[in-house]
Amino acid sequence: MGSSLLAARPPLRRQAHLVLLTITLVLFILFHSSTLTFLSSAFSQSDSYERVRRSEILSKCAYIHAKPGPPPHFHARTQNDRYTENTKPVLVRNATIWTAANDGHEVLTGDLLMHRGLVKAIGDVPLSMIQQLELENVNLEIVDAHGAWVTPGIVDLHSHIGVGSAPELDGADDTNSYKAPILPWLRSIDGLNTHDASYELAIAGGVTTAQILPGSADNIGGQAFIMKLRPTAERSPSSMLLEPPYTLNGSHFDHSLTPRWRHMKHACGENPSSAYGITRLDSGWNFRAAYDHARKLRDVQDAFCAKAESNSWDDLAGKTFPEDLQWESLVDVLRGRVKLAVHCYEAVDLDGIVRLTNEFEFPVASFHHAGETYLVPKLLKKTWGGTPAIALFASNFRKKREAYRGSEFAPSVLTEHGIDVVMKSDHPVVNSRYLLHEAAQAHYYGLDPALALLSVTYTPATAMGMGHRIGMLKPGYDADIVIWSSHPLSLASTPTQVYIDGIPQLSLPNFHVAKGPTMPPRTPNFDSEKVAAVAYEGIPPLEPWSVKGVLFVNVSGLYMRDVGSSGVMRVSEQAGSVRVENGRVVCFGQCSDFAEGVVDVVDLEGGTITPGLTTFGAPLGLVEIRLEPSTNDGKVHDLLDGDLPAVLGDKVMRAQDGLMFGGQNLLLAYRGGVTTAITAPSGTFLQGVSTAFSPGAAHARVENASIVDKVALHVGVSMSSKIGVSTQVAALRNMLLGEGGDEVLRSVRKGTTTLVVDVESADIMATLLRLKDEYEAHSARELRMTFAGATEAHLLAHEIARAGVSVIVTQSKPYPSTWEQRRILAGPPITQESLVTALFKAGVNVAIGVVDEHNVRHTRFEVGWSLLTSNGTIDRTTALALATTNLEKALGVQREMPQDLVAYRGGDVFEFEAKVVGVISETLGRTDLFV
Repeated sequence: MGSSLLAARPPLRRQAHLVLLTITLVLFILFHSSTLTFLSSAFSQSDSYERVRRSEILSKCAYIHAKPGPPPHFHARTQNDRYTENTKPVLVRNATIWTAANDGHEVLTGDLLMHRGLVKAIGDVPLSMIQQLELENVNLEIVDAHGAWVTPGIVDLHSHIGVGSAPELDGADDTNSYKAPILPWLRSIDGLNTHDASYELAIAGGVTTAQILPGSADNIGGQAFIMKLRPTAERSPSSMLLEPPYTLNGSHFDHSLTPRWRHMKHACGENPSSAYGITRLDSGWNFRAAYDHARKLRDVQDAFCAKAESNSWDDLAGKTFPEDLQWESLVDVLRGRVKLAVHCYEAVDLDGIVRLTNEFEFPVASFHHAGETYLVPKLLKKTWGGTPAIALFASNFRKKREAYRGSEFAPSVLTEHGIDVVMKSDHPVVNSRYLLHEAAQAHYYGLDPALALLSVTYTPATAMGMGHRIGMLKPGYDADIVIWSSHPLSLASTPTQVYIDGIPQLSLPNFHVAKGPTMPPRTPNFDSEKVAAVAYEGIPPLEPWSVKGVLFVNVSGLYMRDVGSSGVMRVSEQAGSVRVENGRVVCFGQCSDFAEGVVDVVDLEGGTITPGLTTFGAPLGLVEIRLEPSTNDGKVHDLLDGDLPAVLGDKVMRAQDGLMFGGQNLLLAYRGGVTTAITAPSGTFLQGVSTAFSPGAAHARVENASIVDKVALHVGVSMSSKIGVSTQVAALRNMLLGEGGDEVLRSVRKGTTTLVVDVESADIMATLLRLKDEYEAHSARELRMTFAGATEAHLLAHEIARAGVSVIVTQSKPYPSTWEQRRILAGPPITQESLVTALFKAGVNVAIGVVDEHNVRHTRFEVGWSLLTSNGTIDRTTALALATTNLEKALGVQREMPQDLVAYRGGDVFEFEAKVVGVISETLGRTDLFV
């Protein structure tokens, strides 16, 4: 009978087969289960990554559209983010506090408490605050201001401190790049030199914060940064920054943070044209092309974000947020997240930028230099996004064509049109130590006093987007304050202490500064001059109205040259009336009989009549627009830089041959009380022969236009020359010890004409003194020598005095611009003595000159600064001598100078309250009136 195969298999074999089948089945199930788990995990991780990616994109899209500013609850902070541990709290008591609040009109009398880098209380400081500090066992420092003025720290909206360092050295020249005209990706922070000698000087002028801009060689020069000027423990540029943008170190940061303001520099006009050999037409296209590129990138970003925000993620699969490191900053300009500073002078350039803003729809925070803005206020108000602030110089005009129509009345005119005005330094163009002086000058020429103080505090702080923490004194603001020696708008007002983040910056407060007036100056009325400046578009007629006879009344004091001596004397302290005929004083005191005639009567309103000032140092009369060669006499040939043209023979150039009369700087100097200009040819080593002339003369053929034809022989010895100092000294030695040559050189050898040497270094001065000894021993004649410039003369003041050498200080406000000027005597509040007082005390015949043509008109303010900061070393008659008889003696003027006098209305020659209203010119035989 038959049987099945299964039944026929042995039992053990059948069991093994079943076990194997079971194991296989289990392994199969386990494998597939693991695979499913892995795939599930992978899909889960992918989802998580995608969620993070989407979140980051949405966060970034929200960030790029967010508006910059302080974060919520900023003023609830209890400590400054720049606070330095162990900084003592400071209570300033008995102060007159100008807070900048209420449009600059709030003045509180009382106390101010600083703690943890912040202003904690102002005016009436609650006793509970003081008691709390005592409970915390904190060492409170108490400073008695004795009624002195206290203001917020000075804010400089336009500075190159740190990138254009002092002294100037090739290794630290980082103001401009010359690689291309459009460079928005460059950053001033990358060139910030922490060893710039200017920081200490700026702080000594009360400057606590500055915007560090790239230069103006490029149409778009790059990004700017805001910095506090105090030194930090870290000693790095980054540690000096105030609210640096989060983009400083890339795009990887918390995008939920409130954005901080960014800053950028643009420039138009002559500077880019000069740097790149282009025209304004090229600059216009450069701007448009750059903004068109940025606009395209912005639009791509916005389209990307629109898809993300509408949840269209499938369209963004595999895509990243569109970025371009080179152009991202300019995209932010288009998004209104950058405080843009634009360097523009003329109406044509301003109009181009205004049109650009409307084409691409971006705001401008501030126009800088902006010399013609006062002529086009309606244009400024067409700027897209609102009217920019206007950052100006007070009087630094006419050095180039686009600055020729600048006006000292621009700040006043602009504010009358409701436009914010900022006074800035453009450091080192104007030494930022004297930025407050820019505001004081603007006030002198008609700017409202509250607006003048705001122009260097809260207005620039607002223009740079920092008005929430600096530029004003109120609880919660940064503890940046200045205590002043006198009212801040008075001439030579000087800090007695400066606090930055609550930290005192001056090592010897109060010791080096004499107290001055506590009330603001009563400035003159310049309404008619202001109207003329606008009507004549910056070039008003400046010629005086000449008369033969005048009666000046209400004269408080009369000063005249002391005939037969080399000084100035006070003729009458209460002159009353002064009668003049044909440029001479014929009566003072009671001159009523003269008033009955047909004469002009001028009320001086308590003003004074003083000797007209003499100026030296600037190429006045030889230069009209410094950077336009066709308006100048030009430089003399440098005999150390090649052979002299044979046609010149051995003759020396004479300034008299190149004089030009009637220029703006010349006539403004005359209106400023300068009645004699002594000018030398412009050159390097052998400059030529100076001449003395009347700035009020119409031309050279006017009788007595030339006061002294040949004054002195001028040379220069400098480390900045292409020729070595030793070679220059050797050439000078050969000139002195040789024979023949020009008649003026022969006169120098005889000791009858003065040799004036432009020199800055004390080491070179020592060499020149040795050369003087050598010559006198060799010739048995006196070598009459004067040093001009002489920044380092204080280092050998007594040796200079013993040698009988005079010194003409041409930088009475010293600045270490070059290596050979680096050892300055800074003056109060850094040092007790200034260069002028140090030389005066050593017995040197010292005088004051001015090197910039535009500033000659303010010679009296330069002298007044030395007077008011001399701590009593110099009196008023001595101060007058600094710019009259002392200067003439230093230059070797041997004739008796004419009794040219200047009439000041409303005050003294050395005050902001006085205005020149007339020149009593014995030289020209007439009286010139400016009223």
